[in-house]
Order: sequence, then C-alpha cells, then structure tokens
Amino acid sequence: MTEIKRISFSELKNWSECPYRHKLVYIDKLPHFSGNEYTAFGTAIHYVCENIVVGYTSKVFPPDNIIKIFMKKFDEEINKLTCDINEQLISDMKKQGEDLVGYILPELKNTFKKYEVTSVEEQLLEDIDEIESYGRKFKGFIDLVIKTPDGKYHVIDWKTCSWGWDSRKKTAPMTTYQLTYYKHYFAKKHKINPDNIETYFALLKRTAKKEKVEIYRVTSGEKKIQNSLKMLEKAVINIEKKNYIKNRLSCKYCKFYKTEHCT
Repeated sequence: MTEIKRISFSELKNWSECPYRHKLVYIDKLPHFSGNEYTAFGTAIHYVCENIVVGYTSKVFPPDNIIKIFMKKFDEEINKLTCDINEQLISDMKKQGEDLVGYILPELKNTFKKYEVTSVEEQLLEDIDEIESYGRKFKGFIDLVIKTPDGKYHVIDWKTCSWGWDSRKKTAPMTTYQLTYYKHYFAKKHKINPDNIETYFALLKRTAKKEKVEIYRVTSGEKKIQNSLKMLEKAVINIEKKNYIKNRLSCKYCKFYKTEHCT
C-alpha cells in the first residue's frame, strides 16, 4: 500500500527552523523528543478542553469533576515519561491546573456568548493543489470549531503556556500561519466561504495571576493565505529536492548539536 505523502504545520515549522534538523527527524527518523512535565501538562489540559466543550452541563461537569479529569490525565501522562522528572514542578503544576481548568468554559462563553460545537479534534488531510506539492496533503488537527448564530465558524487552537505571550509572539508569521492553514484547509474541506471563518488562539496560562484564559483573534486575509502557501511550497520543493541546509542560528537548543548527527 502506497503511503500518503503529507506535511503538517509542525513539520513545516521544524523545516523553517532548520532544514537539516528536518531531515534528521522526518527523513532519518531519529528520536528527538519524548516529552517532559510541560508537554504532560499541556496534553492533560487539552484533554480537559476536548471533553468539557461537548454537551456541557453543570451536572455533568461541575468543578470537582473537571479537576478530577485533569488530575487523572496528568498522572497518566507523567507516568509515560522516560525522562527524569521534577517532583516539585509536578506538584506545582497540579495546583496550577486545578485552578486553571475552572476558567476555560466561562471564558469561552464570555467571548462567544451563544454558540454550538461543530467539531472537536477535527482532522484535516486535504490535497495541496493550489501550489506545487508533489502530491502531498496538508495534515492537521483542529482543537475546536464552533458556530455562532450569525453563521460564522470560529476555529480555535488551545495553547498552554506559562504567563502568556508577548505581542511579538502573538503576531509572528510562523506562529499565526498555523491558524491560516487551518482556516484555508477547513474551508476547502467543507466548501465554506473563508470570509465566514474566523480563527483564534486560546492561551491557557499556567502561572498567570489574572486572565488565566485569553482568547484572541488572529486575522488571515487573502494576502496572508497566499504568503503562507508560498512558504509551504518553498518547503515542499526543498524537501523533495533533498536540500538539507544547516541553519547555524538554530543550533543553540537543538538536541543534535555537536553530536555524531550534526557536527
């Protein structure tokens, strides 16, 4: 059976940071990251979001139940880790998560008022035929799509973080392009006018003292969509042609730096 050629946003981001590291991870399949306390926390919070937004009622998900969902999932994810763990950090994260989860639904309701859930964890696997893609499909998972009474679809991506994002990160192209691709290929999948789709990051802040959940809109007009597709095309062409250039500016935090794989 022929394997479907695909590319995800995380793969594209990896390539944009260092094409050679992309080769090591996606072509050579070298182990590169197996998770830590922060990814375990993020997975547990995402799991809470996924479970409570569908069919929510106060009887099904009172605050105690939401906390139990988080704690159970967080413990499961911690137990999967193969790295050394920081017990104090885990203890702090449990307190932070216990506090944070109670703000998620209220902020969603405060931002959008009335809405219906369209999909949760919706998979995208769409043909990239607007540009040269060598038969690749765009792969992604949209955390949440809701629809408001005005007919608008709202694509939301949950992001766990410490205290939040500064304005520079909020507007950085390689941050916001994720939502641009989601909007474009969600519209394509469902044959929806892109003008009827809005996109948002929902920041779930682990250490913030206030505004623990911040939902902010990211705009993606036609020019931005075209710019994002040009970047996608550039990546696909270079991957196909095996142009694995090392970006020395990305070496500092790279696991492969000064190893037998990258000297």
